[in-house]
Amino acid sequence: MISAPPLPADYLRRLPKADLHCHLIGTVRASTFAELARRESLALPADPERIFADINSLPPDPALYRDTRIPVPHERSADEPEVSYSLFQVSNWVVEVLRDADDLTRIVYEAFEDAHRLSGTRHLELFFDALPPHLESLGYRGAVEAYAEGIRLAERDFGMTGLMIQGIDRSRSGEEALEVVRRVVDDPHELVAGIGLDNLETAGPPERFAAAYRLAGEAGLRRTAHSSEHAPTAVNTITCLDVLGCDRIDHGYYVLEDDAVVARLRDEQVAFTVASTTSRRSWRPWRRASIAAMIEAGLNVIPCSDDPGMFPTTLLAEYGIVSDGIGAPPAEVRRMALASAAASWLPGAARAALVESFAREIAALDAEFGVVPDAAHR
Repeated sequence: MISAPPLPADYLRRLPKADLHCHLIGTVRASTFAELARRESLALPADPERIFADINSLPPDPALYRDTRIPVPHERSADEPEVSYSLFQVSNWVVEVLRDADDLTRIVYEAFEDAHRLSGTRHLELFFDALPPHLESLGYRGAVEAYAEGIRLAERDFGMTGLMIQGIDRSRSGEEALEVVRRVVDDPHELVAGIGLDNLETAGPPERFAAAYRLAGEAGLRRTAHSSEHAPTAVNTITCLDVLGCDRIDHGYYVLEDDAVVARLRDEQVAFTVASTTSRRSWRPWRRASIAAMIEAGLNVIPCSDDPGMFPTTLLAEYGIVSDGIGAPPAEVRRMALASAAASWLPGAARAALVESFAREIAALDAEFGVVPDAAHR
């Protein structure tokens, strides 16, 4: 187990960061949901603030995880609520109370505001999903423009940059995914940088979406996928890289099941966006142990917030867990921040400028705090 003195809290707070894996619906504030639910007279089983506090997705069949290298907890954790609400159920309720373009712009703006205020995030890439039936009148372009307006306002007010990632729901068919990507390709937008496969990995293997990902690649879209998160196998990640053409992987903890895969991913320095905090509370220690092992193995691990409004967490909290809870050396934490800029999907010149600004700010923080990173760690 790695262990190093944690970086000072103020250092971590001021450390420049990019959040590359964040779901828009998962950023919605409990207070915003409460306001919109009242407006729409949505019948709920409890107060919205209470529901958010009690989000806790229950684990699937424990037999699936019986022989993993890092043992997966099967018992309830001490912090589990008496009544739990799944992340997917709460997300559906949030989507249900969104009514127009102004609502979409608002939640994007608030996502950026919270990222800026709570974590000092400089660049944010948000997953958005296909429109539900009650918002289809906006059309794809109308929805994207509403999201984009939120980003533009945030860029003006907070000096941030932002991009969008079209989510591909793996619980749907490959044909439906192809139609989603075709809409993105046929109506390109400068702020829609790529696509990302999400939802429960156990719904089916990633190769079902090869045609959709091929079309995205031909159109110059960037590609990522949630992989080796719910299915205890490393092979899905190899499929995502070699068949789907992904240049980032979201999560990836179960790549640790295969030493040869780990060696390849270390050599190629594939970027993994990881979150120590998940709605499945009993799995949080397992997540952190897995991230520690990934760091020890030399993988290119980059903290993300994932669903910060609903877990709850922040990007700053995730860096704090890596530094203080996991004990990653200062050199590794600095590397993660710099890697977050380098792995962003900003266009070449903008990405280079972001990396340069991060490097400059990190060097200044090191000088101010007297931090001398142990460069020998990697």
